[in-house]
Amino acid sequence: MRDRTEVHRTILESGIIAVIRASNSQMAFNLAEAAYRGGITAVEITMTVPGGLEIIRELAEKYRDSDLMIGAGTVMDAPTARLAILSQAEYIICPHLDIDVIKTCHRYNKLCIPGAMSVTEIVQAMTEGADLVKIFPASILGPGFIKAVRGPLPQAMMVPTGGVNIDNIEKWFEAGAVAVAVGSELTKEAILKSDYGILERTAREYVTRAKAARQKFAEK
Repeated sequence: MRDRTEVHRTILESGIIAVIRASNSQMAFNLAEAAYRGGITAVEITMTVPGGLEIIRELAEKYRDSDLMIGAGTVMDAPTARLAILSQAEYIICPHLDIDVIKTCHRYNKLCIPGAMSVTEIVQAMTEGADLVKIFPASILGPGFIKAVRGPLPQAMMVPTGGVNIDNIEKWFEAGAVAVAVGSELTKEAILKSDYGILERTAREYVTRAKAARQKFAEK
């Protein structure tokens, strides 16, 4: 199992997290595998998926010797964070800011990405040692929010979630995001058509776009 520092470095290097939500465990498992085949190495299984902890455990076991990193998302409290970590989740993502969740993750040397939608919450998350900060809902806040926050807080490592798609991914990196998390925009067509090959191809396109955008703005 990778430690918190390695997971942090890998997410920053790849720049993209696949958010997996599904109505059943088998679909979630298949979506996660398809995203990985498409080149996304950080996959988040949300706790809204039936049997989410077991999916994390099964994926972790199957891909133990690979570069796939499995995280738990939509984690609402510290007990759930602990259960996810014991199920071999390598990072924990929350839609909100919960100090106890951050402390629990760090107690087990696991990376934590709490959610925030205000400057106050972002600063509090950073003060409490959050490794990255999930900007949610990004669809409402927009790239302009990240750009504005980066003015007084250039050290804030923000990961927009919700509202990121293939057409605007470059704008998020241009605004200063260190990574992006993509959910329904990545998986919806594959789910609708019951074709995981679609997700694999879509994932490749996201990886290519993210890499190009990061290189472009790193040069500025």
